[in-house]
This record gives sequence, structure tokens and C-alpha cells, in this order.
Amino acid sequence: MSESELPIVERTADAVETRVPEPRETIMDREDRLKPAFVDKVLDAVEAGDNETARALVEPLHPADIADLIELAQADEREGLVAALAGIVDADVIAELNDHVRELLIDEMEPQQVADLVGQLDTDDAVALIEDLEDDEQRAVLRAMEPDDRAAIEEALSYPEESAGRMMQRDLIAVPEHWTVGQVIDYLRSGDDLATDFWEVFVVSPTHHPVGTCKLSAILRSDRAVAVVSVMAEEQMLIPVGMDQEEVALRFQKYALISAAVVDPAGRLVGMITVDDIVHIIQEEAGEDTLLLSGAGDGDINEPIHLTIRTRLWWLVVNLGTAILAAAVVGGFEAEIAKLAVLAVLMGIISGMGGNAGTQTLAVVVRALATNQLTSSNTVRMIRRELLIAITNGVVLALITGGGTILIYHNVPLGLVMGAAMIINNIVAGLSGILVPIGLEKMRIDPAVSSAVFVTMATDVMGFFSFLGLAQMAGLAG
Repeated sequence: MSESELPIVERTADAVETRVPEPRETIMDREDRLKPAFVDKVLDAVEAGDNETARALVEPLHPADIADLIELAQADEREGLVAALAGIVDADVIAELNDHVRELLIDEMEPQQVADLVGQLDTDDAVALIEDLEDDEQRAVLRAMEPDDRAAIEEALSYPEESAGRMMQRDLIAVPEHWTVGQVIDYLRSGDDLATDFWEVFVVSPTHHPVGTCKLSAILRSDRAVAVVSVMAEEQMLIPVGMDQEEVALRFQKYALISAAVVDPAGRLVGMITVDDIVHIIQEEAGEDTLLLSGAGDGDINEPIHLTIRTRLWWLVVNLGTAILAAAVVGGFEAEIAKLAVLAVLMGIISGMGGNAGTQTLAVVVRALATNQLTSSNTVRMIRRELLIAITNGVVLALITGGGTILIYHNVPLGLVMGAAMIINNIVAGLSGILVPIGLEKMRIDPAVSSAVFVTMATDVMGFFSFLGLAQMAGLAG
């Protein structure tokens, strides 16, 4: 029986009761999610005032699973649940919580309680917890912290949001370049206040500039008398403290890093970033771009409703403006539509297909920009590629829609206009889908935020204009 499966012993005034933890299959499903029955069991125990049962059920869980349990509870149940699990809901659990849920819980705590939690966390997790507080709350928490911890947090908060300085850890192992392997091992064994979780040892110069890095495996497999510079790797990836977290994640992904040193503008070692932090960043950035393209905000189901409404409504109002512009184009051909009603039926197909094609190109380009696949070196090639795709797709769709229009309406000129408009709008969709995000990127505007509006406007306006304009030129409504 593993340690996590050992029976939990509860001492009462009359007897000693042994409670065997729930089998894992009754707690988690195949996707490692908490089962609804287990969640209800814990919440029912809390509601009944049976905190001991609730604690016994929850205690064997990993901090991430306890965080999931709190998030799955209704908003009005969370405070009672956290109170019942006092001592179990520790700093590790708080660090795993969803940002919005954590913010609500922190708001209910006294500054000293928050300071105590922060003091138990690594610097990067502590910063993530404190940075979302209101300024007055933030100052109150910082005043309640130990001086060393407060200084580290204040330094981290001085760096830009979503930068390497915000996400780096200060707890690392750095040794002088003149040491031997034996001195490094003795240092690691003797230091009670050293970092406990690390994969490599950084070697620094007297001015604290990183000169190399040693994997733990290299240290353990080398003789004690060997100089540490003999087993270190001189080539290392140094992360500037002001680098954006998305760029940091790309470097970790590209060079398969486990950890990396963070340096200040003078090149001195000030912290490190580890791969476990990068996993969260990659997940956040990947989801963020997708949600921004749709205007759905951060897409968090725990986000307050008023924030979600504000974000989505703003995006919908912007899109309403583009829809009005497209409607104005249609209004310019009102006479033609009145004479040949079928134009109103078919023009939606042109704009709709153009919008779909533009969205496809836009999604590919935004992803390529985010992952550094699309650079100034291959922009022209990418434009030619997307233009070829747009023309090919446009011709195929033109044959299908144009031929179908001729068969259904027995009107060859109408079919030719339909096909020609389809080709034109697909070309517009392809070009706008690549040129708009590239242009926004050049202007240092996040292409994931604004591109969709401009691409939709281009495909709608050009779709209606090309179809109705060609119909007018062909005299179909004559």
C-alpha cells in the first residue's frame, strides 16, 4: 500500500476510527477529472457540517485536483468549502486555482493571511497571486510580508506584465567558475536554504555573469577533483528579463529547454525559468489567440458575467459597423435586386464563402506569426502560396456554384456572374487573410485582436460589390 493509500485515523473522545480513502476510480474519471458524484459527496458533507468527512475525502488529492474541486463548486459554496478544508487548502492549492476563482477567495482574506500564503510560494507563483490585486490591497499584503520576500516580489512587479521578469524564479543554484565538482556537491549538501527543485547548476563569473551551465547528471558522474568549468556547457540560452513570455515559450519549444537563465540588461544572472511554467504559458497563448479571433474575451467560464458581456458586446458592436458598411453596398444596387430577386438569394453565398476562406487563411497566418514560422524572410513566398490556394479554390467553387446556378435558374449569364464573383472574392479573402495580420504585426498591433474585423469587412463588401456590380454590368436586371 502506497503512502497516499494509507488509512486516515481519526481520534475521537470515545474511540479511534479508521477510515480508508476512496478508491481512485470512484474519484476520477478516465480523463483524470473529478467525478460529479465525488464532488457532490464532498459538498454534501460540508453542507451537513461534517467537516471531518469532507477533509478525509479531500486530503489524499493532489493540490491541482483540490483546486479543481473548488472551481467546480458553486460560487456561494466555495467559501464554506475552503473554510471546511482549512489546512488542506494551502499555498500550493491556491497557486493552482483559476485566476478569477483565486481572486474571489483572496478578496475574502486578510492581508496577513495572503502574505503568509505568498511566503510559501516560489517567486513566480507569488507574483501571479499578487499582481491581480488592487493597488491598495497589494500594498497591504506587501507590508505584511517578510522583508526579503517583499523585496523579491517588488522587484518582479517592476517588470512589464507577461515578461520573463514576472515569471522567473529567484531560487536557483549558482556557483563560481573556479570551483571543483566536489565543492559544488558539498555546497549543495550543506545549504539548508538553497533551492530544492532544479535541474542544472549555473556557473557564474565574479561579476555574476553566467558563463555556463552544468546538468546534475554531469556533476554526479564526474570526479570530485574535476574543475566545474571542464564539465559545464558553455553554450546556453540566456533569456533577457524583459522578453515577452510568448517569445520565451517559443525558445523553450525550439531548443527543447528544461530550464534557462534570466539575465538583466547588464547581463547578470537574476533568475531562471523552468519548463513547468512554460507549459502553462503555451496553453494560455494558444487558447488566447483563438479566443481573440472570435472576440470571446479570455473564454474563462469562471470570468464574472459583466466582464464577459462587456468584452463580447464591444466586439459585436464593431462587427455591426462592418455589417452596416456591407449593407450600404447592397443598398447601392437596390434597383437591380428589386428587378431580379434571385440576386438577393445568391449574394449571401458569395460573401459567406469569402468569409470562410478568409477565416481559414487568417487562422493559418496568425498561428504562423505567433510561432515565428512567418518572418520577413518568407513573407513574399507565403503571399504567393496563399494567392495560389485562393485562385485554385475560387475556380473550383466557381465551377460548382456557377454550374449549379445555370442548372437551377436556366440563366447562363447569371451563372457566369456567380462564378466570376466567387473567384474574385476568394482572391480578396486570401489576400486580406494574409496581408491584414502581417500589416497589423508591422504596426505592433496584435493581429489576433483586430484581424477578423478587417477580413470580414473586406470579404463582405467585396463579395456584394463584385456580384452585384457584375450583375449590373451584364444587364441581368435589365
